[in-house]
Amino acid sequence: MASVTFGLRPVAPFRLDFTAWALRRRARNIVDRWEDGTYSRVVVIEETPVEVMVTQTGSRETPNLAVTIAGTLKPQTRPTVARLLTSMLGLRANLRPFYQLAASDRRLAPLVEQFRGLKPPRFPTPFEALVNAIACQQLSLTVGIELLNRTARQCGLALARGDFVHYAFPQATDLLRLKTQTLRRLGFSHNKARSLLELSGSIAAGQLSPERMRTLDDQSVIDRLIKLRGVGRWTAEYVLLRGLGRISTFPGDDVGARNHLTLWLGRDKPLDYQGVKRALRRWQPYAGLVYFHLLLAGLIESGEMPQIPRFT
Repeated sequence: MASVTFGLRPVAPFRLDFTAWALRRRARNIVDRWEDGTYSRVVVIEETPVEVMVTQTGSRETPNLAVTIAGTLKPQTRPTVARLLTSMLGLRANLRPFYQLAASDRRLAPLVEQFRGLKPPRFPTPFEALVNAIACQQLSLTVGIELLNRTARQCGLALARGDFVHYAFPQATDLLRLKTQTLRRLGFSHNKARSLLELSGSIAAGQLSPERMRTLDDQSVIDRLIKLRGVGRWTAEYVLLRGLGRISTFPGDDVGARNHLTLWLGRDKPLDYQGVKRALRRWQPYAGLVYFHLLLAGLIESGEMPQIPRFT
């Protein structure tokens, strides 16, 4: 198995650990992995799976990343992986205006300082964001991640390294090889199985273009997505934030995120969708960054994410 190692330099400040955990969300996630300071994932380049491993070699304020790719390497593998990681890990995101806003806000400042270096992560494609959202609809995040794990094992391209087999997140063509009954056996409801297969068919046929979505404004993306089976406002906003990197978006129908926001604000009564929008107005256009910071705070509070040592 061939391998190559190269460097990437994020815009400071940057913390790979915080950013990777905001992407993976659960320790049991088998697609986005974190172990001993290394973020790993199998990605598919020109229909070939390769293992990508990323470690941070510099500090938070002078960050450098060491990237290793292992597998069958092609001429486009390295530049494609570099572009992918730059997008997924928010490496070029300059959050200086957000930090300036937080510094003058007594409520936001401690939260932002706790996770200084967190960048807004996103899934490699809007398709992956949609599949994640559909899997997690009306279920706990833990259950949703387990459904995604089962799906990756069922049809994601596999890569064996030593005694371990790792799986790529399924592409639309991978899911289309499954039948509704197979998805039902994996734990999806009948409606979700149909939604996943219809979504995959639309992507494969070119009827739904991720590239086109990237050029649309937020409302146009929402209007397009809610026409799909099984996609409502929460799913569409989830895709805006986690699939397209629209950091002004806080999915207001996300019950877990809404509860975290309510507690953080010290409110006695639960917030509804409009209440979330009103509460976050003072921190726009960075509501999505508040979402990610509260996510990490919740992961630490629950014990899902270990207390990671501070470093400068």
